[in-house]
Amino acid sequence: MLVEVLNINGEHTGRSVELPEDVFGIVPNEHVVYLSVKAYLANQRQGTHKSKERSEISGSTRKLKRQKGTGGARAGDINSPLFPGGGRVFGPKPRNYEIRLDKKIKRLARKSALADKVKSGDLIVVEDFSFSAPKTKDYLKFLKAINVDAEKTKSLVVTADYEKEVYLSSRNIQKTLVMRSQDLNTYQILRASKLILSEGSIAKLVENL
Repeated sequence: MLVEVLNINGEHTGRSVELPEDVFGIVPNEHVVYLSVKAYLANQRQGTHKSKERSEISGSTRKLKRQKGTGGARAGDINSPLFPGGGRVFGPKPRNYEIRLDKKIKRLARKSALADKVKSGDLIVVEDFSFSAPKTKDYLKFLKAINVDAEKTKSLVVTADYEKEVYLSSRNIQKTLVMRSQDLNTYQILRASKLILSEGSIAKLVENL
């Protein structure tokens, strides 16, 4: 399929780029996308949560009162979960939340997410660009030129290589993100309302997929 290429000012360059059907034209596989997003979010978790059980509390192990004859319930030491400051019953322990997926599943998920953006008309292709200096107003001007509302629309700009000035110009804008094509993942594609691909990033995307 052919998609028109825009320049940094939002004008048509008169050129079109071919998007391979086997990447951008497949039928999206929703279950594979679900697995990929689930794995991505799970792998972001540190798993360092921890609470102390009664054996780990620093406190006396002396029995608080005699077993019988007090008129109240029997009680052990002050570290019991029944008392303030006592240990926690079945509290969280450090664990690994990592979920591993096959490379084929990850690739299919990325293809499905890209195909969905094409189908919904939320994919924009711009010619390769950079800024002479990192300026937020230049990046905002670029988004406005391609009809992307920086305040209301989440956007993802994908570049072929690391563009330092472009990345630094976007850092102060809450709803936008700049990534290299090799760092692109399914979650970030779906999270963005508008996917903006630089012309040079398409070849690298296809190569990785």
